[in-house]
Amino acid sequence: MSHHWGYGKHNGPEHWQKSFPIANGERQSPVNIDTRAAHHDPTLKPLNINYEQAASRRILNNGHSFNVEFDDSEDKAVLKDGPLKETYRLIQFHFHWGSSDDQGSEHTVDKVKYPAELHLVHWNTKYGDFGKAVQQPDGLAVLGIFLKIGRNKPGLQKVLDALSSIKTKGKSADFPNFDPCGLLPECLEYWTYPGSLTTPPLLECVTWIVLKEPITISSEQMMEFRKLNFNGEGEPEELMVDNWRPAQPLKSRQIKASFK
Repeated sequence: MSHHWGYGKHNGPEHWQKSFPIANGERQSPVNIDTRAAHHDPTLKPLNINYEQAASRRILNNGHSFNVEFDDSEDKAVLKDGPLKETYRLIQFHFHWGSSDDQGSEHTVDKVKYPAELHLVHWNTKYGDFGKAVQQPDGLAVLGIFLKIGRNKPGLQKVLDALSSIKTKGKSADFPNFDPCGLLPECLEYWTYPGSLTTPPLLECVTWIVLKEPITISSEQMMEFRKLNFNGEGEPEELMVDNWRPAQPLKSRQIKASFK
C-alpha cells in the first residue's frame, strides 16, 4: 500500500480519512456494542466453525500487527451459518492490543475495553479469491474475540513462542501445524452487524461476528505482544502497542444478538 499509515500521532486513525475518505463512511468498524440496544434475532443460526483441517503457513510482522496466514486454496478451515448465507474460508488471524491491560480491544461492550482483540479473517468463497471478495459488501466475515487477563491460555503459546523471530516489520517465519480451534471460547453466542476493515483501506466489506465470551490469557502472555516492534530492523525502536482504531459511529445500523 502506497500510503503510510499507522497508530502514531502523525499517521494514526484520526488522519486516515485524508488518504482513505471512506473512513467517514456509513458502515465503519469497530463500534461500541450497546447491549441494551442490541436486538435479539431468533432467525440467527448458531455458528458453524470447522477448523479441523486448517493448514497454517507462516507468521508475519506487517508493521501494524502480526498475521498468522493459512492455506486458503481449499475449504480446509471454514466459517458458515450464523448470519452468513455462504461458506467463508479462513485466510489469516491477527490481534490488536494496548500498552496496558485497560485498553487494547477495538470493539467495546457498553464502552468497556478489553486488553486485546483477536480477529479471524474469512472470505466468501463465491467470489473466488480474497482480492475479489474485499470489493463486495458481503465479501468478508471476521470473527472477533476479546481477550481478558486471567489464567494462561495454552492454545496461544505456540504463537507467542514464535514472536521473537518476527520482532521487526517485514520479518516472517514458517509456522505450520497451528490449530486455531485452541483460540475459541467454549460459548459461541455472538453479536453481528455490517461493517468494515478496521485498518486501511477500511473497505466496507465485512460481516462482523463478535463473540460474547472472551478468552483468558495470562499477564505474562499479554506482555509478549508488547515486545514486538512497529519499526523495521535497524530503525529506531518503536514498540508495537495501542494498534487499535477507536469505535466509529453506528449511524443507521442495528447490532443483532444471537442470544437473549
